[in-house]
Amino acid sequence: MRKVITGRRTHHHKGDLVVFMVGMTIHKPWRVRAWFPVFAAMPKMLEELTADPDSGLLGHRLVFGRGGPLCIRYWSSTEQLYAYASDREGLHRPAWAEFNRRAKKIPGAVGIWHEGCQVAQAESVYVDTPAAGLSEATESVEVGRDQGSARDRLRRIRPAQAGAPGSP
Repeated sequence: MRKVITGRRTHHHKGDLVVFMVGMTIHKPWRVRAWFPVFAAMPKMLEELTADPDSGLLGHRLVFGRGGPLCIRYWSSTEQLYAYASDREGLHRPAWAEFNRRAKKIPGAVGIWHEGCQVAQAESVYVDTPAAGLSEATESVEVGRDQGSARDRLRRIRPAQAGAPGSP
């Protein structure tokens, strides 16, 4: 069991941040040969990325839900994300090629999707929970007296710009 960190905490990170989600939908569960290799490839890729401190991967979370498995990844830049995706020596390219080959043989058995965003600012709060999400991928810090609300935590990240509503 992961250690519970008591109190109110938030994450701290300086620099670029990219949130990338990749998911899998299994449409024909009885076609195991179509979807299992896709499913089995993700943990291996995460191991590869985690083992390389220069990969740009800050952290990840693998979850299973109604829509199928979902991996949320936190990256230090889009360039590093794209570099991994196109690396001919890494595990992603062959896994992607294999998925495409299998998808042609058994169309509609399994689907893959992804979404990515460059994050200009992010706020978070974690109360009496193990480090998770951004606080696990970056740094978990105590919520300061001036950070009681989401608005306050966002203001800490990016002070109000001159001329913006609510700015001096």
